[in-house]
Amino acid sequence: MDYFYAQVEEKINPLLTNRPIVVGQYSGRTEDSGVVATTNYVAREFGVRSGIPIMRAMKLLEGKDAIFIKANHEVYEEASLAVMSILREHSDSFESVSIDEAYLDISSRSIDIEMAQKIALEIKDHIRSKEGLTCSIGIGPNKLIAKIASDFRKPDGLTIIHPEEVKTFLFSLPLERLFGIGEKTKSKLKKMGIETIEQLADYNPSLLVEAFGNKFGSYLHMAANGEDKEKVEERSMREQIGRLATLKNNTREIHQIKRVLDELAESVHNQIIDENLSFKSVSITAIMEDLKIQTKTKTLEAITDALPAIRKTAHQLLQDLLEKNEDKELRRIGVKVSNLTEKGGQVSLTDFVE
Repeated sequence: MDYFYAQVEEKINPLLTNRPIVVGQYSGRTEDSGVVATTNYVAREFGVRSGIPIMRAMKLLEGKDAIFIKANHEVYEEASLAVMSILREHSDSFESVSIDEAYLDISSRSIDIEMAQKIALEIKDHIRSKEGLTCSIGIGPNKLIAKIASDFRKPDGLTIIHPEEVKTFLFSLPLERLFGIGEKTKSKLKKMGIETIEQLADYNPSLLVEAFGNKFGSYLHMAANGEDKEKVEERSMREQIGRLATLKNNTREIHQIKRVLDELAESVHNQIIDENLSFKSVSITAIMEDLKIQTKTKTLEAITDALPAIRKTAHQLLQDLLEKNEDKELRRIGVKVSNLTEKGGQVSLTDFVE
């Protein structure tokens, strides 16, 4: 995703667009203490980057009509959930690596690069039309190349690297564009006479292992040559699985909302079955017409993998939510399950205690 936190803030308040936006992680020690979480590209033109102190960012943007916003992680997580739901629809295998980044394997859906490009454009259009956000996509023969390509033309970029173009593409980039090469590693490589990716690719791999250890030394050799055998696959069991959808119109009409909830519940249930999981808690999340987020959760008496349990609990939680927000309409609705357990895995006694 492009400048994710700041872009979500622009979506919430379009009047912020074209102004420097800084989303900060405030420490609370003083009014302005903390670090920059992310910025939009307007702020970056003035040298403001993630990780610098907020006070430093304020000095760089003095007199620039900048806006500083405290990070609202709950809102960003809900936006991420919606985007990840879209990505899953377009992939054979899916791997979320952070709140704003994922890998997709589309091998069985694309017989060639041209078809892969068509799918990538569909993904970009889907995210833009459904979520009002832009993303940058890289297409390549493996995860390493796709990742580097996704950073190549930001924002709203699409970069395609054909298998026969991999080395030409890599060798044109600075050494630090390979993941894992920071200032210390770059300095050490320079002392070994390595200043480009091409030089690293041609370097004796046994000497890299000797200098950096077996794992990292081998990685440096393979990465410089554009090799990556790691599969796209779900990581270790996640804490929750959820789906989020935008309603056709702001509404309190319970039957209309329930129909959407049921579709989301079925999608969540399909993933639970695919991953051989059970759950013990069900939650619904509603984004109201004023963009405030309401969440309700219920922990069940026993672990289950049943679809009716998701639907019934979600309906009950929706009824409670509407009763406690009598004058507000819903804009979006989501359902998720948590307290996940692998079937056949060890279960503790506390899993059966509410």
